Amino acid sequence: MDGYKRTKKWQTLSLIKTREVFVKAQKSKAYFKRFQVKFKRRREGKTDYRARIRLINQDKNKYNTPKYRFVVRFSNKDIVAQIIYATLAGDVTMAAAYSHELPRYGLEVGLTNYAAAYCTGLLLARRVLKHLEMDEEYVGNEEATGEDFSVEPGDTRRPFRALLDVGLVRTTTGNRVFGALKGALDGGLDIPHSEKRFAGYSKDDKSLDADVHRKYIFGGHVSAYMKHSMQNFPIKQRYSTTQTVVNYNSNFKSSQQKSVLENIFTDMRQYQLETRHKKGIGMWEKLPLLKVHAYNPCEEGDSYFDFAYRMAQSSLNSTYRGDLDVHHDA
Repeated sequence: MDGYKRTKKWQTLSLIKTREVFVKAQKSKAYFKRFQVKFKRRREGKTDYRARIRLINQDKNKYNTPKYRFVVRFSNKDIVAQIIYATLAGDVTMAAAYSHELPRYGLEVGLTNYAAAYCTGLLLARRVLKHLEMDEEYVGNEEATGEDFSVEPGDTRRPFRALLDVGLVRTTTGNRVFGALKGALDGGLDIPHSEKRFAGYSKDDKSLDADVHRKYIFGGHVSAYMKHSMQNFPIKQRYSTTQTVVNYNSNFKSSQQKSVLENIFTDMRQYQLETRHKKGIGMWEKLPLLKVHAYNPCEEGDSYFDFAYRMAQSSLNSTYRGDLDVHHDA
């Protein structure tokens, strides 16, 4: 036999060796007519459709019941946590929380580490439960102990369930995405999970060390690295890595970090929509009609917007009447 043929599924070229000559296999017209391109987000490497199909498929006997996903994404400067459900028209975002919101609660630096991921997940959990009016029934774990926690069903409504969507993240033990998961669990959400990927889990002992996990939640690994760098790194490298922190707050000590994070957890649990209410208080004052006319409802129970609509109608009617009078005089 003069030659042999080697083919593999993942090879695009089929090489035929005949008398020491390699010939490129030509694809026929039928190949290109039957070729189907992959989805756009698969071509861009943004979506794992094998995982997405399993996350959004719903049983037929549940009809139009949405299947919620707890989506966590990381960028260089921010952490995004969202509650999303899929529809035929596209995905709908029910609630969202960002790590750049944490400075209002006292955490102003390190907005992409494990502790910030925990805070972002906790903030999203309290926000979505507040939106569903379930925050008083499901308060979650009020103390961050690092132990595994799962919410128990209440007497009236079942806990809000969502499925963890990690995207393209490599799900290694101690990954930050599981920090956000832990925050959402402590916030009162029902998310199917296992403790095997939390920081502090030992594969040999097959158990979770709650103290180690708590240290990660409070940013203890960050302060430990800073101490290590202060002792072992050269002076120039030490200066470049710590100058930003020193300029920010020269009096800050690592011992203060724990108390700061405890206050952050408390403030986020007491989160209300006060800032949004403050923004909406002066809404009616910005309307030009309400600047001229004082609020004087003709009917009891009339709202600001009903009054504004009535004033607008009267103003338009008077304008049209004035235009008609001008044309009549002319």
